[in-house]
Amino acid sequence: MASLKEIKNRIASVKNTLKITSAMKMVASAKLHKAQDAIGNKLPYEQKLHRILSGLLQDDELHKAMHDDLGFGNPHGHSPVVLQDVSSDVLPVKEEVNRVALVAFSSNGSLCGAFNANVIKRFHSVVSILENNGYERDDIDIYAIGRKVADAARKAGFILKADLSVMADKPSYDNAFDLATDLVDSFTEGEVSQVILLYSHFESPASQPVVRENYLPLALHDYDEGDEPVDYVLEPDPLSIVRALLPQVLLLKIYTVMLDANAAEHAARTLAMQIASDNAKDLIDELTLAYNKGRQQEITAEILDLVGGSLS
Repeated sequence: MASLKEIKNRIASVKNTLKITSAMKMVASAKLHKAQDAIGNKLPYEQKLHRILSGLLQDDELHKAMHDDLGFGNPHGHSPVVLQDVSSDVLPVKEEVNRVALVAFSSNGSLCGAFNANVIKRFHSVVSILENNGYERDDIDIYAIGRKVADAARKAGFILKADLSVMADKPSYDNAFDLATDLVDSFTEGEVSQVILLYSHFESPASQPVVRENYLPLALHDYDEGDEPVDYVLEPDPLSIVRALLPQVLLLKIYTVMLDANAAEHAARTLAMQIASDNAKDLIDELTLAYNKGRQQEITAEILDLVGGSLS
């Protein structure tokens, strides 16, 4: 059994740790509140733009004009089909798509529970499925937003297409614009035929599931075929509006994903620090009880010694 001095030192040590975890929880909670406000303001806007674009493209003539006439990022005026009737979460097969880009989001730091472990586990799972679908590792361009997933990709033998870990801590519109431009240019110039996003979604402060979805070609899956299309009054003309709207939808998608992943990270860290603080309090209670029991035993032993000495 540990001595009373050792127990007392452990109590002091755990109390110091409790101060640290409590402070980290307060900081993470404040950052989470700010991140929630950011994603709460942007996500409905991005979803509405996506739905407007989906509604506009229910017109067959406009859809055809988009494919035939809209030069999106291609100087010759004919881009790959940016809009396709594809599922948002189906991984490609080598025979159909020659090269893919995988954009993975994690955090730069640790102390956020299983947040990074879940992303890395899903990353390896996606890579394994792509390899089973016929892809070599050289056929997959990795964009890493977050030091943890960047390190995991390097350990897996990948040479990163881009290490954008600086974007993980402070998502910005300018950074999102640069990343979206790189991805769209890579797609329209034929360097990759599909772009896949992998990130943690802020579902609630206690839940941050890892989401995988296709970014390009753009899947307009949010539009419900059973709904009656909205009869918009358009000015100047539908094609000009879609020409301006499509880049905004693609840019805002990247920005909202960055904000979403950032909010999920702070939520995971807040929860992890709360659990650590609760465990520290429980440990302090157990050690205090052990200390009191040990102290009581010493007092009892001293009394017995006094009584025994007086009788002799």
